Amino acid sequence: MIKVENLTKIYKLENNMRIKALDNVSFEVEDNEIFGIMGISGSGKSTLLRILRGVEEFDEGTITINNMKITAKNYSSYKNDLKEKTAIHLQRSFGLWSKSAIDNVIHKLAGLQTGDETNVNIEDVKEEYLDEALDILDTVGLKEKAEHFAPVLSGGEKQRLVLARQLAKKPEILLLDEPATMSSPKKRFEVLDTIKKINEKYGTTVIMVSHQPEIQKYMSERIMLMFNGKVETIDEPEIIINKFLKDEEEIYPLAKIDRNEPIIKVRNLSKDYYLFSGGHTLSIEDVSFDVNKGEILSIIGPTGSGKSEILKMIAGFEEGDSGNIEILNKDTWVNMQDFGENRMQIRKNMGFMHQEFALTPHTPIIEQMGTKLSPKMDDVYKEALEKADEYNISRESLDILYQLTDLSRNEAILKLDKINVGPQILELLFPSMDTEKVIEYAKPVFDALDLPLPLLNRQFIELSGGQKVRVAIAVVLASNPDILILDEPFGDLDPITLRIVANSLKKINEEFNTTIILVSHTMDFVKEVSSRTILINKGKLISEGSPEKVTADFIKSENEN
Repeated sequence: MIKVENLTKIYKLENNMRIKALDNVSFEVEDNEIFGIMGISGSGKSTLLRILRGVEEFDEGTITINNMKITAKNYSSYKNDLKEKTAIHLQRSFGLWSKSAIDNVIHKLAGLQTGDETNVNIEDVKEEYLDEALDILDTVGLKEKAEHFAPVLSGGEKQRLVLARQLAKKPEILLLDEPATMSSPKKRFEVLDTIKKINEKYGTTVIMVSHQPEIQKYMSERIMLMFNGKVETIDEPEIIINKFLKDEEEIYPLAKIDRNEPIIKVRNLSKDYYLFSGGHTLSIEDVSFDVNKGEILSIIGPTGSGKSEILKMIAGFEEGDSGNIEILNKDTWVNMQDFGENRMQIRKNMGFMHQEFALTPHTPIIEQMGTKLSPKMDDVYKEALEKADEYNISRESLDILYQLTDLSRNEAILKLDKINVGPQILELLFPSMDTEKVIEYAKPVFDALDLPLPLLNRQFIELSGGQKVRVAIAVVLASNPDILILDEPFGDLDPITLRIVANSLKKINEEFNTTIILVSHTMDFVKEVSSRTILINKGKLISEGSPEKVTADFIKSENEN
């Protein structure tokens, strides 16, 4: 049994700020129970899991697990014991080797025996652990992807691979933080059924944080509701879920505006994706569709079907093998494979939110927003063109550099390293915006997304999961882009916050006629926010039309397969 009594955790931030993340939290979890935790973003749920995992110290209270009684004073002595007893799946924290899925699991299995998986030589141990690793991948529904390179897996597949690595430990306690948010509806319940099997087969105690009512109803025997770091109540799922949803905003209606003028044309788009080891992973096959000005177009489909890849090609991050994508800039159609100033103009008026956010963990939000906003500003853009002429940088090369400003700093540096160029070139061409101007641009989008402005001074890693999502959306919204592309940022959000985001997107669409393209696995959200939906499966466009029709087509196809 797990018994937590009067647990308190205070974060001490810069400028002597103190945030009480957990406030006198007490609860008990029975052996072999699946215990749910719910609460709006920022209520302390993830902090609690990290403490139970042995990676986050606390200030007051006690944790009793079997014969271990852990206090704030002796916590450091029990960290390794907690890590031994528990395994954790953190939201949007992938932590995978840049190797195949099977090698990732073998790394974990061998590392558990040696105490250090970084020194594992896969070829030496592969035969010994292969069958066990394949069995674990089969358990999480990834056996057919065993030889696939982990970095090219979809977000949902990465989540399941992380879970597979945790299962390798055969833990007594499994800590889950939004374990299936980035999977399609069918795959989501496959993962949940896997967790149930582990619970029943091994007697594993499961503590699961999830905002999703359907997941908690399906999984949990009891649920603890948290708010502002405190326990509000513990009860059966139906009672807690009703209490949790009572403060949900009303649905804001989708604006009745003209959405008949094409602004993006995707024609006969095809692209094959391969593993570095030579295996074929995915084909985008002859995909054609239009996106009209002012649309909120959602793209849905099973995990790994090519949705994110299509978004990246629309934004110009990747090129197709054949076909083309054209985007309207004033009266000119610009081919996104033609590098140069016309394409830069498109990107200047585009915001792209990556599946993994493209923000740096330990840098204050205000600095990151200043860096991201700067290249979108008219004066900085104009000066960058002038500096490029001064330094004999062609428009095509400048376009390539300009594209890097939409990536995370680390990813941009890696790409610059490949061409032997230092990150100083980006700072020279696109200097960061001053603080006062950042605040001016941030305030309206922070207000729209129900974010307190002081979060600008926090580091990204200090935010809750839901705050991270909304801050990342705010960063791309702040420049008021004509085209906004969102690659599955919604799965981590609780229903109350998700409604705030949905309403905000519709208000932005109504006020600025912003064209929005998004990928989501949350079908209710898709139906609520979209003006039109397309279904992609195995790289092919299967269906398009009203959100109600296309989501029904998707759910039907999932149930048939």
